Amino acid sequence: MSRVIEIDGLSKTYGNIKALDNVSFSVEEGEMFGLIGPDGAGKSSLYRILATLLSPDSGKATVLGHDCVADYRILRKLIGYMPERFSLYPDMTVSENLNFFASLFGTTVKENYSLIAPVFGQLEKFPDRRAGDLSGGMKQKLALSCALIHRPPLLLLDEPTTGVDAVSRSEFWDMLATLRRQGISILVSTSYMDEASRCERIAMIDHGQILRVDTPAALAASVSGNLYNAVSSDMFRLLEGLRKLPEVNDCYTFGATLHVVINENFNPEAVVSRLEDGGIKDVSIYPAKGDIEDLFIKLTRNDER
Repeated sequence: MSRVIEIDGLSKTYGNIKALDNVSFSVEEGEMFGLIGPDGAGKSSLYRILATLLSPDSGKATVLGHDCVADYRILRKLIGYMPERFSLYPDMTVSENLNFFASLFGTTVKENYSLIAPVFGQLEKFPDRRAGDLSGGMKQKLALSCALIHRPPLLLLDEPTTGVDAVSRSEFWDMLATLRRQGISILVSTSYMDEASRCERIAMIDHGQILRVDTPAALAASVSGNLYNAVSSDMFRLLEGLRKLPEVNDCYTFGATLHVVINENFNPEAVVSRLEDGGIKDVSIYPAKGDIEDLFIKLTRNDER
């Protein structure tokens, strides 16, 4: 299997801000690869370099066998790029936007309609509606259709579901899975951990640095051994109490429970007894199954950086 993206030592600085710091990873052909990180982590800068819109200060990025700096004219015809912000023409209709982007790549909507049909189907009902009047989910479907209209072998999607409702997010990811099965390689960034778990591999990025690259299952397994759930009738006092204990490395809210990262001195029965002696009642502590969100919290708090 060949690599569609190879990134080696990529760095980018804006004044005193280091957006990318010696970033290296690769994406295999036909893979759905996720890039996860908070706002300001460097995701969009990386995408702009891969999309040939920005030059790195150092390092090298190769996409589909072409250098992102030297071969930018070739690459712009081969990739489908969907930036984080809606970038289509809001005063043009759905049909006009799609036909315009098809013409840019020397093709027609009819020629490649079979590829975009699963994505564009819901938009067919209102081809004359202006793009700016669409809902958030429909805007993303139109943007994806325009990015696909020239049948690119690689999609670069920068946080495509930000601000989109939960149902539309799920539909969008189902569409991506269909496209991947058709042989399209996908690099997609997201801030949603549930979306990241649908990728085959994930790169975690923060402050311009890659923290870890692996499968979602392997990443989640790496934090399960020293992780516990904790609940009580007074969750705030429980959080404060656990954070004061020397055998607790970290404690944070996680849904309806607290997740407790422990060290080798942790004894759940003894901890429950001490907390209840301190006036925190109905305490229950039991092993938790970690996920990639737990690992990301751990890494971004400098435990393993």
